[in-house]
Amino acid sequence: MSAVAPQLPTPGFDAIEAGTTATGAVKARARIPWRFLGNRALFYLFTLWAAITINFFLPRLMKGDAVDAYLARNRNVSPEAAEALRSLLGLDTDTSLWQQYVDYWGLLLRGDLGISLLHGMRPVTEVVGQSLIWTVGLVGFATLIAFAIGTIGGAIVGWRRGSRLDSLIPITTFLSTIPYFWLGLVAISVFSVTLGWFPIGKAYGVGVTPEWSWEFIGDVVHHGFLPAATIIIASIGGWMLGMRNMMLTVLDEDYVMVAQAKGMPNDRVLWRYAARNAVLPQIQSFALALGFIVGGTIVMEVVFSYPGVGKLLLDATNAKDYALMQGVFLVLTISVLLANLLADVAYAFLDPRTRQTEA
Repeated sequence: MSAVAPQLPTPGFDAIEAGTTATGAVKARARIPWRFLGNRALFYLFTLWAAITINFFLPRLMKGDAVDAYLARNRNVSPEAAEALRSLLGLDTDTSLWQQYVDYWGLLLRGDLGISLLHGMRPVTEVVGQSLIWTVGLVGFATLIAFAIGTIGGAIVGWRRGSRLDSLIPITTFLSTIPYFWLGLVAISVFSVTLGWFPIGKAYGVGVTPEWSWEFIGDVVHHGFLPAATIIIASIGGWMLGMRNMMLTVLDEDYVMVAQAKGMPNDRVLWRYAARNAVLPQIQSFALALGFIVGGTIVMEVVFSYPGVGKLLLDATNAKDYALMQGVFLVLTISVLLANLLADVAYAFLDPRTRQTEA
């Protein structure tokens, strides 16, 4: 029998790019991890059912109801009107709790979240939708900026460990420990009251009509600059510290040292090998942050009188507007679950170990 001649690597062959024989085989049969994604989807569906069920029963366990709170503010309502309100809100005492639960699910499947007594009998979907736009626009943009700056900055600081850039970590960490309300009050005192550069609060000026025009957009950006800067300053430290610590761990891995020994440019080693793997744990944190964007930063919205979902939830709680509270909690729950599901999907495609586990 004649021996089979070994195959020599072709010129320009990069062992790091191609990987080992095992990783090459995994890449060859890489596919969409349907089993992993299916299991996660089932888990989140069960979690959603549990959250909606708790969302239904929790207000009904509290003393009184939304109609009682409404009658305390409006004493000229007749008993017949009060009973009609209870029937409209699904709080009719003649209906069993199980039937109310079934009716609640029927309304949810039709996209009906009830009406808000606090906002003049307007649909909850309309009230939450208006506040949601402001929260996502402000808190979402600020979170994206903080994540980008913190992650890129943390990667550079970790890559250049031992340099003067390390001083950024304690500075940003200190800023992240400052409470939102205090940082917001300082910003208002300095830049609004003393210098007069920015408005004190609100989403746009008094008397301004919302419309799609550059003048209105500029007014919204002017009003939202201070609250957005407050969120960025207070949250950038966590992103930078987390990315820097992961970089320090990744830089000790063999594949990074081999890449440097091969004489690859530092920028390529930094972004294509080190930062690419170090950013994976950041994705889960970023997904959670995206989920809580919908909730907004309640303290920030209260300090700046910003009409977001966080302030809406606080007002609904104070007024015991249970339908509005349920609507806001439902939107918060769905947003967090969707953000985590998207993070799992990103993990499944970015981390080959997920596909190996399914295989």
